[in-house]
Amino acid sequence: MRPALSRALTFVAILAASTTALATDKVESKDPNRIVCEKQPVLGSRLAHKRVCKTVAEWQVDRASDRQDIERTQVTRPTNGN
Repeated sequence: MRPALSRALTFVAILAASTTALATDKVESKDPNRIVCEKQPVLGSRLAHKRVCKTVAEWQVDRASDRQDIERTQVTRPTNGN
């Protein structure tokens, strides 16, 4: 029973630390010129990743554009009957 309690407390501590890290990222992201790097998966590979670095403003523009593309695709109906 004690190992299960220990694992649960460890999980809660890790979760609390990651939540705190996310909260500080949100506060720091107010600077639109701050550069943020993300690891993105490479298509066709399970293991390869590429590192993409952009400013916070560029990431916001990209995400808004992606969101608009998805909404446009979901709303547009095919006209040829397929």
